[in-house]
Amino acid sequence: MHTEMRGSSPLSGTMPPQEVRLSFPASALAVRRALRGILVELAPIGLGSDETGVVELVLAEALNNVIEHAYVGSQRGWVELTCCHLPDGLHVTIRDEGKPLPASQLPLAADRVHPAALDPLPEGGFGWFLIRDLARDMQYERIGDSNVLRFRIAVGLTRRLH
Repeated sequence: MHTEMRGSSPLSGTMPPQEVRLSFPASALAVRRALRGILVELAPIGLGSDETGVVELVLAEALNNVIEHAYVGSQRGWVELTCCHLPDGLHVTIRDEGKPLPASQLPLAADRVHPAALDPLPEGGFGWFLIRDLARDMQYERIGDSNVLRFRIAVGLTRRLH
């Protein structure tokens, strides 16, 4: 796993944000290591245990989707995870070179789909339901041979005094 830090300021505060970038092989073990690593790197934000749990859950679901679906049948692949804390939350970008999402678009949230339509989805599609429920501003695009998923998790919000 490769970790890259950009910026010279802490992840929180009024100074410019610091970007944390992890690059790791597309495997379940590497995802577990990346999750531990990113939580350590995000510690300076001072997230509470509930917020840390939300970040870990959303990242675990999204990264495991990459491993299980984008790289299904592939021997090798890489995943790049980038996080940047801004006043409105944690901005996340996940890049991989695996298979694109069906129809090159994000799946519908499970609460907007008839239950019978969930049967053919792996694990019932509830990982996407969790991701959509806990993350905001979700965007997916296929750029060349890469999948790029971007979203924001509303944690570590800057509180303004009036």
